[in-house]
Amino acid sequence: MRTHPPLRYCFFVAALSLLAACGGKSNNDKKPQQQSGRAQGPARVDVYLVAPQHFAENIEVPGSVIANETTEIHPEVSGRIVSLNVAEGRQVSKGTLLAKLYDEDLQAQLKKLQVQLQIANTNEERSAQLLKIQGISKADYDASLLNVNNIKADIDIIRTQITRTEIRAPFSGKLGLKNISPGAYVTPATVIAAINQTGDLKLDFTVPEKYTGKIKLGQIVGFTYEGSNKKYTARVIATESSVMENTRSLKVRSLIQAKDEALLPGAFAKVQLSFDPDTAAILVPTQAILPQARGKKVILFSEGIAKFVDVTTGVRDSSRVQVTQGLKAGDTVIVTGLLTLRPDTKVEVAQIINK
Repeated sequence: MRTHPPLRYCFFVAALSLLAACGGKSNNDKKPQQQSGRAQGPARVDVYLVAPQHFAENIEVPGSVIANETTEIHPEVSGRIVSLNVAEGRQVSKGTLLAKLYDEDLQAQLKKLQVQLQIANTNEERSAQLLKIQGISKADYDASLLNVNNIKADIDIIRTQITRTEIRAPFSGKLGLKNISPGAYVTPATVIAAINQTGDLKLDFTVPEKYTGKIKLGQIVGFTYEGSNKKYTARVIATESSVMENTRSLKVRSLIQAKDEALLPGAFAKVQLSFDPDTAAILVPTQAILPQARGKKVILFSEGIAKFVDVTTGVRDSSRVQVTQGLKAGDTVIVTGLLTLRPDTKVEVAQIINK
């Protein structure tokens, strides 16, 4: 025979279930009220105390090694090469004959004029004697003298033309590779070879516009070039007369102090520049700067409140940024938790950073 639980037991179980449900709902309703009523404390941040520091600004810019003098050697006139004396890669002295163009026609004209000059001189001498005894007029004598002078002028012209067929070294230097062979027909546009004066080398480099006032004549700069770890020095001898508009930079020329055959014109150089140090520079850690759509900001700790301040920055190194406007010695700059802070947020100092 099947038995049923007592009716009193069923009512007891139902009552316990109802109490449990009501109690759970009451506790859940109280939790949000307790959490929303809890007051949040001020944010804890690390700060940096601003103080004047000794800061020497160093920059590195690209440069190029150039010869003291360099040029391409071109013929002055068109013609056929009959003699070529280009010693590739060798040193030559100023005036050395490098190439000779065909000039037989000019030589023939020169001989013809020289014969005419002899006859003209004889006629002028005879005219001079006749003039003394009044055998001819002064006008006739002047005509014979004029003929002599005209022939001499023609001879000078021919000799100049012959000189232009001789291609000589414009200065002492090192020749490059020749671009022609004997027998070639050349024009003034033809490059026979290039010559570089490598005894004294120069270094050209550019600096941004803001450094133009810091470049001084006689200033020593250091540099290295690709393929070597050896360090060289150069002395600034001149600057360009204006800033280049397309790059807003100033071209600087310096004279390399050491002579080294390994240095070749055209080599790429890395130039290190050191400027006079600033003994009262305002520097802050890099992470303290907040880039904005318009300018930059830092957050100051002021009487327990976060204050956002606009600043103007200068140069930087690996860990610090120079602030030229917006900060002064004695300010306290917040360096941590920057992304969570808002203007006038309450903060407290957790740690003071000295570096």
